[in-house]
Amino acid sequence: MKKSYLLSNFKKYHMLYLMSIPGMLYFIVLKYVPLVGSIIAFKQYNIFKGIFGSPWVGLKHFQDMFSNQDAFKIIANTFIISMYDLLIAFPAPLIVALLLNELRLVIYKRILQTVIYMPHFLSWVIISGIFIGILSPTTGIVNGFIKWLGYEPIYFMGLESFIRPILISTGLWQGVGWGTIIYLAVLAGINPELYEAAKVDGANRWQQTLSITLPSLLPTFTILFLLHIGHFLDFGFERVYVFLNPLNHVPGDIIDTYIYEVGLQKSQYSFTTAIGLFKSIVGLVLLLLANLLSKKATGNSLY
Repeated sequence: MKKSYLLSNFKKYHMLYLMSIPGMLYFIVLKYVPLVGSIIAFKQYNIFKGIFGSPWVGLKHFQDMFSNQDAFKIIANTFIISMYDLLIAFPAPLIVALLLNELRLVIYKRILQTVIYMPHFLSWVIISGIFIGILSPTTGIVNGFIKWLGYEPIYFMGLESFIRPILISTGLWQGVGWGTIIYLAVLAGINPELYEAAKVDGANRWQQTLSITLPSLLPTFTILFLLHIGHFLDFGFERVYVFLNPLNHVPGDIIDTYIYEVGLQKSQYSFTTAIGLFKSIVGLVLLLLANLLSKKATGNSLY
């Protein structure tokens, strides 16, 4: 009975199953198979002996990680920068989507949407070049304005206090427009009769937003928040590395850039694999906790 049901189900949806094969192969080959290499976090990896031939060392690399001051500072940097990103950059697309939704001139709205979408398609190398040029102490427009006010120019990329705001603001500029797409789609699906009924009851635009718009966006916002929490420590190698230099390296260095510098450039593969595994475990724990709290508080969850 069960076999006949599965067979009939496959015949009925065989095209969907065939279409899903490339996606499944992508995750199997590029996501699940590489997980086998995580065992080198528990070994003293030697490239000549290979993954399975290298000797076991247990939790040695994890102990080294927590006793290594540099690694501890890198993890702290990543937590701080990711928290700034979560508090500032994550809710920004929602706010921009609400503002765009209030525009009544359709042509202006479409032009504005296109303009704020465009940075998403730029590579981080181009974005870094743009911002480094804007913030240049000699030719940058920002320092030009500062000098016009009568003050000395500021070397933004050479001061440790500015690297974190620069990383957050560039990520905000690059991703806020693209992030509004999902929210605008949800806003377009809200029943207009709800707003008409609210107008009849005497509700103004702000009251309509609080009573209708935000509750309609809450499930989508919750799901996106949970997905973001799962990648809390994955701030991104490329978006950070292009802005780093010897002058701002200390507060701007994160786990991904540290893994590149220590793991690849200094060949400490096992040690940096332990750090990467630790990052993944933290992300998993945060996702499980956030999903549990969301399910109890709002009823929305990933599973």
